[in-house]
Amino acid sequence: GPAPAGDLPPEWETDDERMAFLFSAFKQSREVNSTEWDGKMAFWVGLVLARGRRRGAVRTCLRELQNGFERRGSVPLGLGTVLRELLRRGKLQRESDFMASVDSSWISWGVGVFILKPLKWTLSSVLGDSKIPEEEEVLIYVELLQEKAEEVYRLYQNSALSSHPVVALSELRSLCAGLCPDERTFYLLLLQLQKEKRVTILEQNGEKIVKFARGLHAKVSPMNDVDIGVYQLMQSEQLLSQKVESLSQEAEKCKEDARSACRAGKKQLALRCLKAKRRTERRIEELHSKLDAVQGILDRIYASQTDQMVFNAYQAGVGALKLSMKDVTVERAENLVDQIQELCDTQDEVAQTLAGVGINGLEMDSEELEKELDSLLQDSSKDSLDLPPVPQRVPSAPMSDAELEAELEQLSVSAGDLAQKTPSASSEPKTALGLNL
Repeated sequence: GPAPAGDLPPEWETDDERMAFLFSAFKQSREVNSTEWDGKMAFWVGLVLARGRRRGAVRTCLRELQNGFERRGSVPLGLGTVLRELLRRGKLQRESDFMASVDSSWISWGVGVFILKPLKWTLSSVLGDSKIPEEEEVLIYVELLQEKAEEVYRLYQNSALSSHPVVALSELRSLCAGLCPDERTFYLLLLQLQKEKRVTILEQNGEKIVKFARGLHAKVSPMNDVDIGVYQLMQSEQLLSQKVESLSQEAEKCKEDARSACRAGKKQLALRCLKAKRRTERRIEELHSKLDAVQGILDRIYASQTDQMVFNAYQAGVGALKLSMKDVTVERAENLVDQIQELCDTQDEVAQTLAGVGINGLEMDSEELEKELDSLLQDSSKDSLDLPPVPQRVPSAPMSDAELEAELEQLSVSAGDLAQKTPSASSEPKTALGLNL
């Protein structure tokens, strides 16, 4: 049906001129006006993809989109070109091409659901995505199909059916009833999982069974006799449990009938009801024993699978350990330890030798050094220097004129004595003084 107003752009109802342009057909060549061509294409591509995600349907067709985007009795004339562009980009895919790309074995379990014409497959393979799809040709939203297939896988993993990787197709269909609105969509999702190698489907005794891969990123292994045997045992366990439940209800009914007969005074009828109750209880006991045997076999099978996993892990560990210890022997290890000890001893000797060397490279006795130091101290105490006394005065206290004249006179006397001892030196200043004057 038509798209709700909230899913359409604002200009859908307000701008008739722009909508007239958008509803018109595309030019034959994009080169005529690439800006307008790209703008119109971006508008419709966004609406088509948004409609598919809003509806949650993985399938669509040209006619369904034309009806959904009808505006005031008009349909977009360029939707065929838009779908062809989406096919080219890989956002859409023809349903026939998708099923042909997975595996032809879908016919064995999907016949009656998919009705395909081989001629369409041939035309699609010849023309590719350059052909505008027909009005009724089914197209698939690629990303939406992948997302929903992932939801199916997670739904199974979080259910009670995941106790064993093999499950009946009918049980899986009931589990995914809320996710898949119709059987055709359900089969498409299984085909996607089969394409991703996460499930495999087999028909056994007229019943279709599905095997899932273990782990989110694991690939499914081919279905073997063990998988089929375990599935049959699980089916037997389920049937036995249902039979026990039915017999328990029957025994309870016999008991109530016996009570009613006793209250009515029908003793013989009450005895027959009690005998029937006893026979039913014996059958229940027999079924319980068989049920225990089946469950014991299943437990052993699960234990053997776990043991096989542990065995494979041990085997891989032994192989890796052999590779890592390939060049390691006890003799080589002992030799390596001896070499390390020898090098450590050599290093200790070198360190001791370096610690005993003086600055000049000569070994000196510490006692001789102490004696020499004592002699130096004794000699320094005997030699006293005759130095003039240091004048004691306070720099901050001002000197009187008399003190300054006395100090100047003392300096003059000292200078005179020095001039008498060195006459040649005193003559030069005088000459220099005369020249200066």
